[in-house]
Amino acid sequence: MIKRIAITSGEPAGIGPELIVKIAQYDYNEQLIVIGDPQLFINTAQALNLPLVIKPYNKELKNASKQGELYVQSTPLSSPAIAGTLNKDNASYVIDTLTIACEGCLDNSFDAMVTPPVHKGIINDAGISFSGHTEFLQQLTTTKEVVMMLATEDLRVALVTTHIPLKDVSSAINKDKLANIINVLYFDLQTKFAIKDPKVLVCGLNPHAGEDGHMGMEEITTITPVIKDFIAKGHQLIGPLPADTLFTDKYLKDCDAVLAMYHDQGLPVLKYSGFGKAVNITLGLPIIRTSVDHGTAIDIAGQNKADIGSLKVAIRYAATLAYQRQDNPKDS
Repeated sequence: MIKRIAITSGEPAGIGPELIVKIAQYDYNEQLIVIGDPQLFINTAQALNLPLVIKPYNKELKNASKQGELYVQSTPLSSPAIAGTLNKDNASYVIDTLTIACEGCLDNSFDAMVTPPVHKGIINDAGISFSGHTEFLQQLTTTKEVVMMLATEDLRVALVTTHIPLKDVSSAINKDKLANIINVLYFDLQTKFAIKDPKVLVCGLNPHAGEDGHMGMEEITTITPVIKDFIAKGHQLIGPLPADTLFTDKYLKDCDAVLAMYHDQGLPVLKYSGFGKAVNITLGLPIIRTSVDHGTAIDIAGQNKADIGSLKVAIRYAATLAYQRQDNPKDS
């Protein structure tokens, strides 16, 4: 069966519209449906001198997307978008596209959703509380626990905490939180990625994983007890390991994922090894959501410099996971 992949517009003043027009220059086995303003993509295609035919989305017709075509579920901008110039008037447009795509996945109109980058600052400047896609979709789907995971061809990094200040990380990690994150990570590695018995490496929070309490007690009081509980249940969980040595071949060569304690502990390594070819996957949701590994790149918007590599990978992952779910209906 042809799968339907919803793609949001991202920040309209960023590189999102350019990326979408560029990916429309290829054939797909799936139907890609962009949630956004048709005129935005027409204007972008004209600026890039690329062919583009807009086809209104019709839920009764499920055809694979072809080169030069773009299926669009029309969602109007609040104000005309100017590449490279942020406008808080369009913050509600960004939120609307995310909401429509998510609700379409929940009611099975779409099989997965893919998100180009948004600009958190301009959304918050508009008076809308928004800390990121992951947290927004968690709230919208009323999901108890979600896990942010980025993946390249040879590395997966999941996070215990996501978009919070570094000073708040330690207090945000407790035994229940960590156990819930590990449960979600294991379940999705098994069901979405078909890994029967995942092997997960766990970072310590402190330098040298606390060095027996001399550099912090979180490893002793929180992280190690949770790891021991999972090991007792038969899980392959190793740690806590010092983050500065965990990301070496000695450890990574035979692991299925790394669990980092906070955003900038694990993601710099992953992005160094595969930036532009990595994908962000939200685990734990009742829907499939993937995203690019980069930001809005306001500084190059409208200059025909945006690389579509990460968006292509995100689309490929979304489709693969959608077919995987079809074969594994227990994944919900």
